[in-house]
Amino acid sequence: QVQLAESGGGSVQDGGSLTLTCVASGTAHSTYCMVWFRQTPGKEREGVAAVDRDGNISYSESVKGRFTVSGNDADINQKTRTLTLQMDSLRPEDTAMYYCAADRRRFVCDSGAQGSPYNYGYWGQGTQVAVTA
Repeated sequence: QVQLAESGGGSVQDGGSLTLTCVASGTAHSTYCMVWFRQTPGKEREGVAAVDRDGNISYSESVKGRFTVSGNDADINQKTRTLTLQMDSLRPEDTAMYYCAADRRRFVCDSGAQGSPYNYGYWGQGTQVAVTA
């Protein structure tokens, strides 16, 4: 069983930066992929950035060049992994609830940031990001 916990959300002005962190506990194995999704009221969750099982990184077109996903650090002893999303040049349209998700199935992980949220088996509670004009 994997538990995910996001942190780092908040409110910033247009053009500002925020750093989100997702800690996955219960496993340090790299056989899990980890993905950031975001959702606004009335819309589907959309993939933002992903690290697949092989360490390959992908982004949605809307954030490419502005967001950077990194980390994937594993603490074998504590059985945790950490994924960080650095968000720069934020825009009002980036306002959303940001969720961290994880899975270990190859067919799920290979889709990267373009994958369907319905396929992911593990989710955090989300952290809110608000960007004001």
